[in-house]
Amino acid sequence: MDKDMKMALLETMISRMDLSKQMTEEEIWELIDEQIRQESKKQSIDVYVREQLRKNIFHAIRQLGILQELIEDPEITEIMVNGTAGIFIEKDGKLRQLESSFDTREKLRQVIWQITAGCNRVVNEASPIVDARLPDGARVNVVLDPIAINGPILTIRRFPEIPITMEKLLSFGTLTEICKDWLREKVEEGCNILVSGGTGSGKTTFLNVLSQFIPKTERVITIEDSAELQLKSIPNLVRLETRNANVEGCREITIRDLIKTSLRMRPDRIIVGEVRGKEAVDMLQSVNVGHSAMTTVHANSVRDVVSRLETMVLMGMEMPISAIRRQIASGFDFMIHLGRLKDGSRRVLEIAEPIGFSEGEVQMRTIFQFESRGFNKNGKILGELKKVEV
Repeated sequence: MDKDMKMALLETMISRMDLSKQMTEEEIWELIDEQIRQESKKQSIDVYVREQLRKNIFHAIRQLGILQELIEDPEITEIMVNGTAGIFIEKDGKLRQLESSFDTREKLRQVIWQITAGCNRVVNEASPIVDARLPDGARVNVVLDPIAINGPILTIRRFPEIPITMEKLLSFGTLTEICKDWLREKVEEGCNILVSGGTGSGKTTFLNVLSQFIPKTERVITIEDSAELQLKSIPNLVRLETRNANVEGCREITIRDLIKTSLRMRPDRIIVGEVRGKEAVDMLQSVNVGHSAMTTVHANSVRDVVSRLETMVLMGMEMPISAIRRQIASGFDFMIHLGRLKDGSRRVLEIAEPIGFSEGEVQMRTIFQFESRGFNKNGKILGELKKVEV
């Protein structure tokens, strides 16, 4: 049997296999053996070729094809697969397209099924959109066709194996030494902190860094859609993760469910990876009844955070706008806004604190503000975070 025939047979057998279910290695081997037995009835396959096929199919299933090398590269922070049209990566804060791509949509689907099968997630025609995470903590988003018109879309956001420290952020110019000392003091005091910013601005990373200042004597509970936070220095740590409903009858477990149950777990501090919907109601209630909390939210500025929270609270319950704003003003001690600048760098752009509620609005006082001084000869933005004098 020549090489082309072996490859054709291998692809045919893989295409017959249902890889959309979570399977152990033993179950995968059994599935492969069954496929080989079926094929042997149609044509003669000698023992050597049969063993080769067996190993090649297993490796094809367990490896991620052309993505394997990208995932193993620690300098790549984002991988974007746009169907068979191309693969884009983010490296050193810059996007670029690779020459390689998937030959067929079927091969890409097989990689997607393999990734999601090991992440306690199922993606198929009934559930074409899924968020998951890889064993190394990388965030995965999948949108299958025909929802995605140009084929299956796979996005992988990777995080460094060694969590970024405050010292690294200082070296990157993300913030200053004065700001760092101020933040340490506020975290140790147990202040309620909200980190805002756009997509890819570094909110999760910054939340990780802030957690390094949490006293080791505290009991901390983290709540996330997909577990991404890397809290290494807290002995009394409980990590909770949401769950999707499935065909086996398991009901959905939401962020709201986890916030409610965390309040009964004797937390000193609750960290919610991101507030993006109805759970804003429970988040606001928890910070207004004495619990110390930290969370993130998508927003364009510190002032935009208030309107974003208002909208999310109204998704969960009917409540007067004035009452929502009062809870925001009294619940959060200060808000940190991050931004991703044109040169690819991520900076703390503003830190502000709500100072009260008057004339129907949440009044904010800026404590630190980023001041830009233009660009250097290499195109890097010059500027620093400065404390605002009152």
